Amino acid sequence: MSGSCGRGDSCQFLHSWSRGDGFSLLARLEGHVGKPVSGIGLPSGSDKLYTASSDGKVCAWDCHSGLISGAVNVSDQIGCLISDEEWVFVGFPNGVKAWNFKSEVYYDLTGPSGQVNALEVGLDALYAGAEDGGISVWKGFTDHQAIPLRGHASAVTCLRASINGELHRLYSGSTDGMIKEWDLNTGECIQTLKAHDDDVTSVICWDQYLVSCSLDKKVKFWGRTEEGGDEIILLYTHEEEHAALALGGVNDSDGKPILFCSWNDNSVGLYELPSLKERGRIYAEKEVRAIRAGQEGLFFTGDASGVVSVWKLAEKLVAS
Repeated sequence: MSGSCGRGDSCQFLHSWSRGDGFSLLARLEGHVGKPVSGIGLPSGSDKLYTASSDGKVCAWDCHSGLISGAVNVSDQIGCLISDEEWVFVGFPNGVKAWNFKSEVYYDLTGPSGQVNALEVGLDALYAGAEDGGISVWKGFTDHQAIPLRGHASAVTCLRASINGELHRLYSGSTDGMIKEWDLNTGECIQTLKAHDDDVTSVICWDQYLVSCSLDKKVKFWGRTEEGGDEIILLYTHEEEHAALALGGVNDSDGKPILFCSWNDNSVGLYELPSLKERGRIYAEKEVRAIRAGQEGLFFTGDASGVVSVWKLAEKLVAS
């Protein structure tokens, strides 16, 4: 790591946690020893970073000191964690826990069947994608009865909401290789995309585009037809040698989007859009399945060794 290895380029060991310009490693947070990080949350107005792992533990980190300020064992295995404004949501087998750190309100939400793999918030409702292929919906983040959305034949792996003018949509990816588009107002499934040849691992919405990635080693870019209709069509496919695991992104100071994609060779690539020119690459001890953009140029990655890495973007980059 000191850069003084005599083997040079032929060395098989890791010499740096990253390559490329525009970002640097600030800290490595080691609270989930040996267990994969399954979610990272940074609630608005909080001085705490929340992380979760398959060890069933949620850690709260002090953003000033980088030390753990608290930890709680939630379940045998946590599938995901997200934050939205002052809320933190944790998905685990057959349920979701919801905390409001300002009002100290706490809810135990039931309804999902099997492991909850994905959580998303849209139009003041919480959505949970589960192992049985169902999506549970709670209006207002309360303990009222969940509303089920059915459509996938196998486990839901990822969710992403898009609020764009009058277009209110939810996108869900599954181990069946499908992506479904749902109307957030009615709960109706509008269309189904035969998106990938293996598990869909992540979906994000960027501007008017939908981006997806999969274990089939492909990142795909989707958009509406030029006529302005509702039909979504495939615009471009980017393929590498390894399975794609998670997506995220930032915008630079000129508004140019930079896409993050983690791969199962334990790396995260940073790509300029729309050219997909690689700007840099982050390396981890094991594969990264959690990526979270923060404020003031910070972003976070969580890997399967249990380490959460804190990165700082250069001033020319601004988190989206």
